[in-house]
Amino acid sequence: MLGVYIHIPFCESKCAYCAFSSFVKAEDEHKKYIDKVIDEIARYQGEKKIDTIYIGGGTPSVLSMELIDKLIGAIKKHFILAENYEFTIEANPNSLTEEKLVCYKNNGVNRISLGVQSLNDVQLAFIGRKHSASQALEAISLAKKHINNISCDLLIGLKDMDVQQFCGQIDMLAGLGVNHISAYMLQIENGTPLEAMTRANPLLLPDDDQCVEVYDEMVKVLASLGYERYEVSNFAKYGYESRHNFKYWTGDDYIGFGLSAHSYINGRRFANAANFDDYYAGKLANEEILTKNQKLEEHIMLGLRCKAGISKQFLRIKGYNIDENESYAEFLQKGILLDNGDNIKLNPKYYGVSNYIIVKLLP
Repeated sequence: MLGVYIHIPFCESKCAYCAFSSFVKAEDEHKKYIDKVIDEIARYQGEKKIDTIYIGGGTPSVLSMELIDKLIGAIKKHFILAENYEFTIEANPNSLTEEKLVCYKNNGVNRISLGVQSLNDVQLAFIGRKHSASQALEAISLAKKHINNISCDLLIGLKDMDVQQFCGQIDMLAGLGVNHISAYMLQIENGTPLEAMTRANPLLLPDDDQCVEVYDEMVKVLASLGYERYEVSNFAKYGYESRHNFKYWTGDDYIGFGLSAHSYINGRRFANAANFDDYYAGKLANEEILTKNQKLEEHIMLGLRCKAGISKQFLRIKGYNIDENESYAEFLQKGILLDNGDNIKLNPKYYGVSNYIIVKLLP
């Protein structure tokens, strides 16, 4: 079944590490943009039944309740929601209020994804976040009063990170009843303030070995607290996996609306323009029909990041016999890969170096 993604490109300020399509704009621009997104939704002529909605950004929680009502009303008008749908909205702790949470719940939102990133005030200031650790904890408690399904994002690799401090954050989030935790390795993107800082001081951030050490210990702590790793960076209590994100990882169809939003429908991938003028003019940034080989490579790249793994039969249908890959035999012998007949999984011990392994397995 189809998933719907809506991109809200507005933020109160730009974080030091961020390379996403996000901008600081006045509320008049918010209104103009939402009207355009609603027009885009109304013109969509494809599959109408959906089982996941994800409003991401940027910072969707900067939108007024009036605009949220208007946007969600348009989604419900033009799409048919499956009975057991998942509806996520992203929020930042400093812009989430009780009034907004009531608005979200009344509109059918049943999952909140909070951009916590860190529970260390020095680290938060370093990356330009607008909230404090205490605000993040208060926002989680507030959200749980209205919506039970709460996910929090954390960043691995921030300045002055250590194992004990990072895993202490996990304990705090678990203690507040957070159901889902996404922990991403900090990426240094070209053209960001963080890139300039690390170029000036190459020793500013922890190295790869330190990050892997933290990741490995975090996995143990999360497992002890009842969180299953179902994707390299994603951990959930039973039944609280992100159904929408699974669509990206398993090749299901999804439609994206808004600036720079991506879509994948019936093997066709396309993305909206990443600047406002082109988006308002209805232009696409890119479009392609995936070849068999591209589908094969994506099945390997995405499947090995997930607990579900990859299918030998699928690979054979696409013309690839993975048994003939020299690295595959080596990885099996060393226990890096686990072969269960048709299903191949990456040994969870090696998730920290999954990119290297995946590249070796591509045809």
